[in-house]
Amino acid sequence: MLRHIVMWKFKDGFSNTENMENAKRIKSMLEALKTSINEIIEINVHINPISSGYFDIFLDSRFENEKTMAAYKVHPEHIKASNFITSVLQDRTVFDCYE
Repeated sequence: MLRHIVMWKFKDGFSNTENMENAKRIKSMLEALKTSINEIIEINVHINPISSGYFDIFLDSRFENEKTMAAYKVHPEHIKASNFITSVLQDRTVFDCYE
């Protein structure tokens, strides 16, 4: 199984309230992808980090292999979510590994 982890920071220029509203929207959008993208085995988004961490949003997802993850990345619903994410988040970091 392939584990796909992505972390982001909030972009500057948004209030704390706007950041939390955007984070909740991102969590909802990404976790809803499980119902429309069959390749997703598991997907969870965490949006309440403690202050000692650098990142603000954490995506933890699982796929069968690189081929199924590639299909997820080009799916129209993922692209829609990704477009919103890039409008409000920055400093994207990715870690992919087999478990």
